Amino acid sequence: MSNKEHDVTRRQFLNYTLMGVGGFMAAGLLTPMVRFAIDPLLREEKGGKMVDVMAVKDITTEPQRKTFSIDKVDGWHKFKEQKIAYIFKKDNGEIMALSPVCTHLGCTVSWNDDPAHPNQFHCPCHGGRYTKDGINIPGTPPPAPLSVYEMKVKDGRLYLGAEKPRGGA
Repeated sequence: MSNKEHDVTRRQFLNYTLMGVGGFMAAGLLTPMVRFAIDPLLREEKGGKMVDVMAVKDITTEPQRKTFSIDKVDGWHKFKEQKIAYIFKKDNGEIMALSPVCTHLGCTVSWNDDPAHPNQFHCPCHGGRYTKDGINIPGTPPPAPLSVYEMKVKDGRLYLGAEKPRGGA
C-alpha cells in the first residue's frame, strides 16, 4: 500500500474541518429552536381535574344552564376558560351534564327557547335540534349528539370534568 492512497490534500482537510465546525454551529443554533417548538407536545397532560359546579339537591328534571371556570394551559400560557353545562336529572334519577356546543358548526344551543319545538335544545344558527338527552334529531343539521361532561358526585356536590363526544347517531 502506498501512502498516496491515504494522503489528505489541504483542500480536503479544510473542507472537512469547515463542514464539521459549521455542523456543530448549526446544531447549537437549531437545538433550542426545535426544543421550543416541540416542548408543549412533550409535556404530560394534566387531565381529570374536576370542578365543583353545584349541589346535587338543587338539580331538577328541567335542564339548568350553569357556568363554571376551568384552568387551562396552552403551551406556556395559563388561563381560566369559561364553560357552560346544561345539568338535569333523567327520569331514572341519573344526572346528566351536556355541553351546549352544537356539533354542526359550534354555535351555542339553548334549552326550550323555540316555541315551535318545545322541550328540545335548539341551535339558533342553522336550526339544529336535540332531544332533552342531547340526541340530535334526524333531518336537522347536527351530525352527532351533544357532548357530555365527565361527572363525579362527592359529599353532595356535583363535579364536572372534560367534555366527551358521544359520536354520530
